[in-house]
Amino acid sequence: MQRRKTQPVYSPSATYRLQFNHLFPFDQATAIVDYLDELGITDIYASPFLMARPGSLHGYDVTDQTRFNPEIGDEDSFLRLSTSLQQHKMGLIADVVPNHMCITHPSNRWWSDVLENGPSSPFARFFDIDWHPPKEELANKVLLPFLGDQYGRVLENQEIKVVYANDQFEVVYYENPLPLAPWTWTMILEPAAARLRDKLGPSHEHLAELESITTALSHLPGNTETDEARIRGREREKAIVKRRLAELMQASPEATEAIQAALLDINGQRGDPHSFDRLERLLESEAYRLSFWRVAMDEINYRRFFDINDLAAIRVEDPEVFSAVHALIFDLVSRGQITGLRVDHPDGLFEPEKYFRYLQDACLAQSPLAKANGKGDRNGADRTFYVVAEKILMPNESLRTAWPIEGTSGYNFLNLVNGVFVDHTKAKAFQQLYRRFTGWSQEFDDLVCDSKRLILQVAMSSELNVLARKLDRISEQHRWYRDFTLENLRDALKEVLATFPVYRSYIRGDQKEIDPEDRREITIAIREAKRRNPAISESVFDFIQNVLLLQHPDGLDDAQRAERHAFAMRFQQLSSPVMAKGMEDTSFYRYYPLASLNEVGGNPERFGLSVNAFHRRNLVRGELWPNSMNASSTHDTKREEDVRARINALSEMPSEWYRAVRRWRDINRRWKTSVGELIAPDANEEYLLYQTLVGTWPLLPMSQQEHDVYIQRIQNYMQKALHEAKMHTSWISPNVEYDRAVQDFVAKLLYPSAENAFLEDFRQFQAPVAQAGMWNSLSQVLLKIASPGVPDFYQGNELWSFHLVDPDNRGPVDFDRRRKMLAKLSQQEGADPSGLMDRLMNNPCDGAIKLFVTHRSLRFRREHQQLFAAGSYVPLAPDGNRPRNVVAFARQWNGQTVIALAGRFMLKLRNSHPAPIGDVWANTVIPLPKKIKHSSFQDVFTGQRLAVAERDGEPALPLAQVFAHCPVALLFAEKPN
Repeated sequence: MQRRKTQPVYSPSATYRLQFNHLFPFDQATAIVDYLDELGITDIYASPFLMARPGSLHGYDVTDQTRFNPEIGDEDSFLRLSTSLQQHKMGLIADVVPNHMCITHPSNRWWSDVLENGPSSPFARFFDIDWHPPKEELANKVLLPFLGDQYGRVLENQEIKVVYANDQFEVVYYENPLPLAPWTWTMILEPAAARLRDKLGPSHEHLAELESITTALSHLPGNTETDEARIRGREREKAIVKRRLAELMQASPEATEAIQAALLDINGQRGDPHSFDRLERLLESEAYRLSFWRVAMDEINYRRFFDINDLAAIRVEDPEVFSAVHALIFDLVSRGQITGLRVDHPDGLFEPEKYFRYLQDACLAQSPLAKANGKGDRNGADRTFYVVAEKILMPNESLRTAWPIEGTSGYNFLNLVNGVFVDHTKAKAFQQLYRRFTGWSQEFDDLVCDSKRLILQVAMSSELNVLARKLDRISEQHRWYRDFTLENLRDALKEVLATFPVYRSYIRGDQKEIDPEDRREITIAIREAKRRNPAISESVFDFIQNVLLLQHPDGLDDAQRAERHAFAMRFQQLSSPVMAKGMEDTSFYRYYPLASLNEVGGNPERFGLSVNAFHRRNLVRGELWPNSMNASSTHDTKREEDVRARINALSEMPSEWYRAVRRWRDINRRWKTSVGELIAPDANEEYLLYQTLVGTWPLLPMSQQEHDVYIQRIQNYMQKALHEAKMHTSWISPNVEYDRAVQDFVAKLLYPSAENAFLEDFRQFQAPVAQAGMWNSLSQVLLKIASPGVPDFYQGNELWSFHLVDPDNRGPVDFDRRRKMLAKLSQQEGADPSGLMDRLMNNPCDGAIKLFVTHRSLRFRREHQQLFAAGSYVPLAPDGNRPRNVVAFARQWNGQTVIALAGRFMLKLRNSHPAPIGDVWANTVIPLPKKIKHSSFQDVFTGQRLAVAERDGEPALPLAQVFAHCPVALLFAEKPN
C-alpha cells in the first residue's frame, strides 16, 4: 500500500523524554527548558501528567482523564512550562493513555460511580465489563479481586469495615475505600433508627428525620435501572439525602451515636462468625463482589491492561468515551500548548486505525497550528497533527501504512541500530557457548509458545475463557460446527494464541475482506498450531481460521455474521497482551545468549544485523516514516543504551567471554546454596548475572556507600528477572528461600575485599569491554541523530547511563551537573574544538564526550532541519582493510550534503592502540558516489576541513583522517563543486 505524502503541520527535530511525578513536577521541568534548548532539543516528550494514583512514578495508572495530576502540578504550573517552551520555540509531545485507567483509588470518579450504581451507572459503558458472566453470582456485579486472602478469612478478621466518611457510608479494606449504593444504607440506618427510638422516643423530630431519610433511600432506583430520567433523579435525590443525613448528624449527637453503634454492630466482632452475617448481606447487595486476588485468573469480568487487576480497560471506541477521555488533552491542543501526541499501547484498542482517525479529526479541529496553516479542512489529508504510536513491531512486521500517524515511539529503530553493533558472524559460537554453560536445549520459538501458554493458563485464563465461550456460541450457529465442545474450542484457541506470530491483527469493523498482512499472520498461526498439536482435530483449527478470516458459511443471518466479526476483533485484543507477557516478560527473562538482544520488539535469535540490512531499512523509513521516533533508551527498555552497547562488545569475543564465565563460575561456586533439590542461582541465572555486571559496572571507582547501592541495584534486578522468568520463583508464588539465596550470592561475589578473587578478575576483563562500549555508544548516538526519523533521548542519557529495567531507570536525574558540563563545553568548543575533542577522548569516563557529540549533532540537525527531515538517504560502502568496522551514509537536500560515519566492533580494533583513531584505520576509505560532488567537508565536531582524496581515480574520504580525533564524524558541505 502506498503511503500518502501528507505531512503534519509540525514535526519535532529532536525530543527529550521526561518522567513526571511527585519528585519531578512541572516547575522542575520549566527550570531545565533552557538547558534542553542549548542541548539541541526541540520538544519535551512528557510522560502522562493527568491525575494518577498518588505516588505513581510513571503516570500510566491514570485515575482521572479530566484534570492534572496535583503531584506534578496544576494549570498554572503547566502554563509556566508551556510559556517557557514557547519562548524557546520548543514544543511538547504529550503521552496519551486511551486504553485503561487505574481503578484502585477513589480519585477515579467514573469507576466509583460504576461500583456504586452497577450497570445503571452512566459510566458503565466507559469500561469493558461483562455484566452477565457464566457465574450467576456475578450477574450485574463487578468482580474485585483485591483481597490478600480468602474473602471469609478477610471478613472475619475485621479487615473489611463500613465507615461513615465524606458525608457517605463506605466500605474500607485497609486504606482502600469503596462506595456503598445509597439504597443499601438502609441496612445501617434501620438499626440506628431503632436505637434512636429507644433513646429519644417515637415522636422525636430527629427520629422522624432519620426514618424519612431511610424511606427516601429505600425508594431510590436500583443498579439495574435503565430509564435515564430515573437515573438522573436518583443522583439528585442521593445528593439531597446525603446533605440531610450530614445535617442530622451535626444537629443530633444522639443520632450520630446511634449510627456509630449500628456501624460497630454491622462490622462484627472477631471470634464471633455470625456477627459478620449482616456485613456479608450488605456486601452481597452491592454491584461488586470482593474476592481473593487469585480469583482474577479465572473469573474476572472486566477487561484489564495485560494481567494487572488495578488497570481496567476503557471503551474508547465509543464516541462519548473518546470525548471524555481526551477532553483536557484536546483543550491543551486548542491552546497550542501541546504540539504532538504519543499514544500508549494502541494494540489494546478495539480498532486502532479508527481511533487514530478520530484523533486526527479532533486535533485538526482544535489545533491553532493547523488553522494558521489553512488546514482546518482535511481536503483528503490523513495526517495533520504529529502523532506517534507505542506500537511494538516484530522483526518481519511492518507498520500499517494506512494509519494516519507519523510512526512509532522508536522500538523498531532501537533494535535496528542495536543490531549493527552485534557481530552476526559470531552467532553460532555464542549459541554453542550459551548451551554449554547453561545446558539450554530448547528452541526460542518453542520457548515463546510455552511461555504464552503459561500466561493463558495462569495470568489470563479468564480472558481465554470469555473468548472460548463466545466461540462456543458461534459454533452453535451452524450444523458444520455445533459438535465442537467448549473444552475443545478452548484448547485450540489457546494454541492459536500461543503460535500467533505478531502482537495482533487489525481487522476493522467495516471490513468485508481481510487485508493481506492479517491473512498472512492468521494463516501462519493456524498452520503452526496444527503442526504443534497433531492430537487436536484439524477441523477445529479450520473453524477458528474461518472465523478470524471472516469466511462465513451460507445460511447465517446478519446478526450471526456480526457476532463472528466481533469475535475476530476481540481475539485481537487478547493476542497482544499474551504476546507481550509471554515474550517480553517471560521468554526474555529465560533465554539470553546475548542479553542486549532481549529488547522490546527484538528477538534474541536474530544475532546482529548487516550494514546493508541497516541501510535498506533506513531507506524504507525515509520513504514511509520520515517523522517516526528514533529511540535508543526508553522508560520501558530492559537495559539502557550504554548497557547494551557494552554487552554488544562481547559479541566480538566469544572465546574470551566463555573462558571468563567458566572461570568465574569456578571461583563463585562456593557462594551457591541448595534450596530443596535446586541450586541457587542456576547456571542460566548466573550467566545473566555476569552479563548484567559487565553492562552496568561503574566507570569510576566507588565509595563503600556507592558500592552498597550498586549491590542493592543488582539484587533488585535479579529478583525481578527471576520473578518474571517464573522458573523457580514468581510474583504470584514467590519462593522466598530461593530469592534469598540468589540475593546472598550477589552480595558475596560483589563484596569488596582483597580476598575476593572474582572482583579483581572481573575488573580486568571488564575494563576493555567498557572502553569499547563507550565507542559503541558514541556511534549509536550519531546514527540515531542522522538517520531518517526524529531522534529521541531518554532523560539523563546524554551522559553515560548504566541503568536496567524499571524501576532502576526511573530515578532522579542530576540536571545541574549536566547543565554545568554543557556550559563548560560550550565555552571551550569555540576556541579549539579539535583540541577539546582530543581532551574528551583521553578522559571519556565522565561522559562529557557523549554530551559533546550529542550537543553538536543536535544543534547541527536543528539548524538544518530540512536536510534531515526531507533529505535523501545515500548508503556509503567502505573499502580497504577495515570495511566491516564502519557504518556510513549521506543525507542530501537542496545542494547540501551531510555524511555520518560511525565506527563499530571496537574491541579488537583497539587491541594495539590506546583508542580506535588515526592510523588504526590504515587504508580504509569511504568512496563517494557521483551524486556527492563536494571537494571538501567540514567536521561538525572538530571544525576542521577535510579534503576529498582520490582512490584509484575516484573521490574518497580516508578514515585515518576522518577519524583522526574520534571514531565518529559528521561531515558537512554546503555547495557542490
